Amino acid sequence: MIEIARHRALALLSQCTGDHIWSLDHCRSVRVPENWIVELADRYESGFRSDRQTIYIDDQVTNQYEGIRDVDLAIRIGVALGLDIDRITATALSRSAIVAAIKEAIMNGD
Repeated sequence: MIEIARHRALALLSQCTGDHIWSLDHCRSVRVPENWIVELADRYESGFRSDRQTIYIDDQVTNQYEGIRDVDLAIRIGVALGLDIDRITATALSRSAIVAAIKEAIMNGD
């Protein structure tokens, strides 16, 4: 059983950077499978030690935000496409590096 068409998975993956949290409405608008939304959705809290930990909505700081981290979506896409995520991301040191490793593995035909 195919969870998602390969072309849809690749289109979604192309939008992932590792640095964003997608709103649930956005996920639905770009046709992330509903069962993935249920599986991956979480409520995130801003950290205020550095700007990188702070969540912004329309350039305004927010304390909490419900959504899906695009790094988690990229991992889920990789799993759906049959990638060995643990092996591919073993040396990745950041969320953006994880996404880049998954994209590279797909381009290399892993």
